Amino acid sequence: MNRIHGKRIIVLGGAGFLGSHLCERLLADGASEVVSVDNFITGDARNLVEPRKDGRFVSLHHDITEPFAFEGPVDFVFNMASPASPIDYAQLPIETLRVGSIGTENGLRLAQNKGAVFLQASTSEIYGDPLVHPQREEYWGNVNPIGPRSCYDEAKRYGEAIVAAYRRAHEVRTRIVRIFNTYGPRMRLNDGRVVPAFVGQALRGEDFTVFGDGSQTRSFCYVSDLIDGIVRLAVSDVEEPVNIGNPREMTILQFAEAVRAAMGGGSRITFQPLPKDDPKQRQPDITRARQLLGWEPRVALEDGLRETIAYFRRLTEHSDPPRTSNTRVDAGPVV
Repeated sequence: MNRIHGKRIIVLGGAGFLGSHLCERLLADGASEVVSVDNFITGDARNLVEPRKDGRFVSLHHDITEPFAFEGPVDFVFNMASPASPIDYAQLPIETLRVGSIGTENGLRLAQNKGAVFLQASTSEIYGDPLVHPQREEYWGNVNPIGPRSCYDEAKRYGEAIVAAYRRAHEVRTRIVRIFNTYGPRMRLNDGRVVPAFVGQALRGEDFTVFGDGSQTRSFCYVSDLIDGIVRLAVSDVEEPVNIGNPREMTILQFAEAVRAAMGGGSRITFQPLPKDDPKQRQPDITRARQLLGWEPRVALEDGLRETIAYFRRLTEHSDPPRTSNTRVDAGPVV
């Protein structure tokens, strides 16, 4: 990835689960400076412990829905900023819409002014409850625009639209990654997504909670594979959206059994009603990623779960102070 070496890079949402892993990867690839911009509303300063050991890393506490600018050159802007779990965007619907619209445009303006590449972290949620399976990038989706998930779904769909508009109207070099279910260290145990939910329940000796009858499907990609795909897309010349995810599809019941096996047994399964607009199927078609980026996932589910469970065990064994939304890390060039 020699197009990262020596580059100055801004990561919006850099204190989040994916953003912090991306910051580490960019530093490892030789970036001259990596600047994380995050308001810590769902991000966590503890995610940045490792990047902050590197003198090329700067962390800024700032809400990207407010204006910001940077002195000097900027080569890449990665927009990873958004609440991204059902619990988060249920509690923060307005904030989710604002960061997906105003925040994305502020990032695009920065990229336009600096002549930088802008990468938009979109999502498989733009496909909604899909009528096409597996999901290809050409599929336009089946989304309820006023449902309980709409603040996230429509924010991401709008984000793709404004990215495309800036590319056409202002010739900004843009990339769009559609991220499918991803898991790994630094997820929050209480974020409402299925991986930390099952692992957290197992660690507490509780039963697994499965919504619906468990026949709905998901495809789980380990975080290092996902980040590799994002970086490959950023340094490519591919302007159209690209699915990045693991095409190994499994039912939620099958996944519960995989977590139970990785935990060494225990935990019965209980059932709760399926939330409204919860997608019945999720499986990426990654043909475009394979052909244009030379990318495909490499980490087996069993290996990824082992790493993830070990992380959550360490997290529960240590009494770290709780995440606070007003943590300021370092000063920097935000104005």
